[in-house]
Amino acid sequence: MSERTRWQTVARRIRVPTGFCFAALFLWLARPTWPTLATSVLLVLPGLWLRGYAAGYVNKSVELTVTGPYAYTRNPLYLGSMLIAFGFAAAARSIVIFALLAALFLLIYLPTIRSEEEFLRGAFPEFSAYAEQVPRLLPRVRTERRAARSAGFDRSRYLRHREYNAGMGALAIYAALIAKILWLGHR
Repeated sequence: MSERTRWQTVARRIRVPTGFCFAALFLWLARPTWPTLATSVLLVLPGLWLRGYAAGYVNKSVELTVTGPYAYTRNPLYLGSMLIAFGFAAAARSIVIFALLAALFLLIYLPTIRSEEEFLRGAFPEFSAYAEQVPRLLPRVRTERRAARSAGFDRSRYLRHREYNAGMGALAIYAALIAKILWLGHR
C-alpha cells in the first residue's frame, strides 16, 4: 500500500468547504436563462438519483460495497456529484464556471478518490480484484461481474447518510437561479 500524498490529505479535508465557496462564486457568476435551467435538469436529476441510489447500498468503512451501482462504477457518489455540478454549470451559462468546475474535480476529487482507494485497498483485501473489474468513475454499460449476494437498496442507509440533503441543496440552488432570472430579467 502506498502512502497518501500530502495533497491527497489536504484535498480530502478541503473538498466540502471548497464546494461551499465554489457555490457562492457560482451564484455570483451565473447568468441562467429559462432554457439553460430546463436543460440542466437532464443532468441534475440523474445525478441526484444516482447519489441517492448509491447511498442506499454503501456501508462506509464497514464492508466493500460491490452491488447496485457499485457493480458498474467504483464511485457512483462522485459520479452523481459530477452530473449535478455540470448540470448546474449548464444552467449558469458560464464558461468560467465550467472551467473552474473541471479544475476543481481534477485538483480536489481525483486525489480524494485515489486516497479513498488506498484506504479501501488496505482495509479490504478483495478491493484490488474489484478495482480490476469495475471502472473508477465512468460506468460500464454491461458488466460481467455478478455479485454473490445483494441485499438491495436499503432506505435506512440512505437516511443514515442524509443523502436527501443533496436534493434539498439542489432545490435551493434552483430557487436562487430562478430568483436571479427574475431579478436580472434573463429570458
